[in-house]
Amino acid sequence: MDDDKTPEAVQEADTAYDALRALAHLTRATHPAPVVYRILGNLKNLGHFLPQISDQLAQGLVKSLEEYDVTEDQGKDPAESIMQAGEHLARAAELAEQLGEELAKAQEAIAAQGYRTPGDRRRESDDA
Repeated sequence: MDDDKTPEAVQEADTAYDALRALAHLTRATHPAPVVYRILGNLKNLGHFLPQISDQLAQGLVKSLEEYDVTEDQGKDPAESIMQAGEHLARAAELAEQLGEELAKAQEAIAAQGYRTPGDRRRESDDA
């Protein structure tokens, strides 16, 4: 791999990390249910994409043993490390699926909520 060029997959993972980090900051504020509903609508998709990504990464690691001259420090067998990584990625995929299901349930729980701002309430009082 050319050290001057970051692979596109790494760039996209960096972008996803940055987006989640920004969202962690932005969700400190109070948001009404319809806004949270929209946020959850996007986040629940993590449960769909992360298992696929985990599986593909595990498969790619196995294939890398055939396509590259894979080495590992201290004489350890790279195939053993890849097998261990695959087991962890499989478990991560299961947990991500659960994450997506729980986020979908949270979204469903608030689906019927609406809200009025303090300004809306004042206008309604003035109109009454």
